[in-house]
Amino acid sequence: MNKYIVIFLTVFILFSCTSQQQVIQTQRNTKPLATRKISTNKSHTAEKNPIQKSHPKVTAKVQSTKSNSETAANVPATEVIVSTSRTKVNLATIQNYILQYKDIAMNNMRTNGIPASIILAQAILESGAGNGDLARDANNHFGIKCHKEWAGESVRHDDDAAQECFRKYKHAAESFQDHATFLSSRGRYSALFKLPKSDYRSWARGLRAAGYATDPKYPEKLVTYIQKYNLDQYDNLVLGIQETRETHETTPGTLPKIPIITDSFGKHEVQKGETFYSISKKYSLTVDELKQKNGLAENALSVGQVLIIR
Repeated sequence: MNKYIVIFLTVFILFSCTSQQQVIQTQRNTKPLATRKISTNKSHTAEKNPIQKSHPKVTAKVQSTKSNSETAANVPATEVIVSTSRTKVNLATIQNYILQYKDIAMNNMRTNGIPASIILAQAILESGAGNGDLARDANNHFGIKCHKEWAGESVRHDDDAAQECFRKYKHAAESFQDHATFLSSRGRYSALFKLPKSDYRSWARGLRAAGYATDPKYPEKLVTYIQKYNLDQYDNLVLGIQETRETHETTPGTLPKIPIITDSFGKHEVQKGETFYSISKKYSLTVDELKQKNGLAENALSVGQVLIIR
């Protein structure tokens, strides 16, 4: 009997030891499995994002950049003009603007002594080459504010302060004439008229010094436009200066000179003996209409002067 009891105890002890070893081994194997599972999840996450999300975005970005680059090559160069309005214009717009108003600028130079180049450069800058808000809404091409003496129409526009009062004109030519009157009738600009009419740099600096604009780069901007678009050729025409390749100043990137007169349609060149009255009759206009179209106030005409009649 004792023999059977000993055998039974021996078997029981052996069985118990075997069970404990299996439990310990299972617990040890659990940790590596958990570790491998976390590592696997990280691996899937790292691989999934580049393939399914990031990669298509990168591809689309590259394609978009290429498309924009190709498009930009076919779009005319534009320029952002900032004064009373922020206006984006292209080269053709500025050239057409010059051709449209150069005769008025030359007439104002003859009658008021302001260089045509300065008039045109200011008009381009202040009006955004005719596309700024004030130019379109009020025919105001020089950003002239109402001031106390103004009795005409006006518009409100945000500038140095909110909703400031700016002058409004029926025609753009009136704005050019008022600009000439504004400069010539105010004492603070009197020093300008002592400067040579061919010295547009001094005129540009003088306007800033007299308080026409608060922008410290205003003179630089005017000179840049004058040189870039060869606006001083109109000064030389009025002054009778014969330009040559050697005497005409150019800068890198300067555009070819714009012809002084490119068409005869809508214009009349004053001949010897002609008057405002005779010219206005010829084109079925009144004298006042003819003066208004050209921004002129006085009755003086000079031979070779070009008048806008349409």
